[in-house]
Amino acid sequence: MGQKTLSNWLRLVIVGTAVCALAVYLVIVPSYGISVAGRNPELAYRYWPWLIFIWLTAVPCFAAMVLGWRIAANIGRDRSFTMENADKLKWISWLAAGDAAFFFIGNVLYLALDLSHPGVTLLSLLVVFAGIALSVGAAALSHLVRKAAALQDENDLTI
Repeated sequence: MGQKTLSNWLRLVIVGTAVCALAVYLVIVPSYGISVAGRNPELAYRYWPWLIFIWLTAVPCFAAMVLGWRIAANIGRDRSFTMENADKLKWISWLAAGDAAFFFIGNVLYLALDLSHPGVTLLSLLVVFAGIALSVGAAALSHLVRKAAALQDENDLTI
């Protein structure tokens, strides 16, 4: 697969992910919240705090998608192994770790404020684990890209 083709596939995946994320954050979560609040009026006061919290978790996700888009653009220009891409992957790692920590702390805080259920907090650990796994994967890729970039720079200086 050529660099341009790989770049286009990556961009297609990022656009697909963004569309799915927008559907979840702007349609599915609000409509589910309204449905729960309609069936359980005693839980209606939890709707807006949870919706705002969920929307705040979207910010690092979309920031990581922007960085991923820029990495895909560099791959399309045959600049796969650069320090710039390694730095972007490191930022993606930090964003994923920060989002996972924010999600965990937010769920525990909402549980303490009686805005959540213990089952929801336990289930949220799956999301936290996925965020940590993504963070570790991006950090490992950053490290490998950084080493490859150093090797490439060293080879470019060799005659």
